[in-house]
Amino acid sequence: MTENPIVDIEVDGTRIAVRSKGGKSPGVVWLGGYRSDMLGTKAQTLDDWASRTGYAFTRHDYSGHGESGGEFAQGTISRWLGESLAVLRKFTSGPQILVGSSMGAWIALRMAQELRKSGEADRLGALILLAPALDFTRELVEPKLTDAQRRDLEQRGYFEEPSEYSDQQYIYTRALIEDGARNLVMGGPLDTHCPVHIIQGVADPDVPFSHALKLASLMPSDDVTLSLVPEGDHRLSRPQDLEMLISAVEGMIERID
Repeated sequence: MTENPIVDIEVDGTRIAVRSKGGKSPGVVWLGGYRSDMLGTKAQTLDDWASRTGYAFTRHDYSGHGESGGEFAQGTISRWLGESLAVLRKFTSGPQILVGSSMGAWIALRMAQELRKSGEADRLGALILLAPALDFTRELVEPKLTDAQRRDLEQRGYFEEPSEYSDQQYIYTRALIEDGARNLVMGGPLDTHCPVHIIQGVADPDVPFSHALKLASLMPSDDVTLSLVPEGDHRLSRPQDLEMLISAVEGMIERID
């Protein structure tokens, strides 16, 4: 497997690592999850698909993640959103299919809102949201905080907890949670003006499938497809999950074309 060379872009003084290949339109942009990097299974699968089919594909690491610079503990939704918009604007052209996984789905939806606000709605071709952890700071983290974690947030500015997906502890900062509150999207109806495909594992221990159902219910005006995967977990990286992902991308391309 040949990797695309890394191309750096500086966003607010931080080096952001990007791997991008040109190709047919619509292009595909990958947006990873919290503490994930752009060399994960789903991103690699999309890169291989793009190599076979000739479609453009772009992926990057948020600051504090993977091959990018910056400190993870300084990251916020607003900061990672700004980096993702900068990458899209510099490395892509024409309509893009934003594929967001977990937190990346939140970033993708916020990108859709910001592109529309800035008069760039034509850059958004479609959204594919995998195990979408929209508003996770408010909806999924804060309700489960223990007294000790609340105390750590207040006194230390962060708390840590073990991760099933990494040897390193997950860090949640007060800045992340406070900034998350400024980026909430699930407080009312959502209208992206583009087709949306939500893929959610029913056996996901991190994002309950009820969260995806709620998201779909908030999109009455959009062309929304919701696919529930009965035994799917949060990773959605089994061979059948990856086949569904590629099928979703190809389905979106047919709609856009």
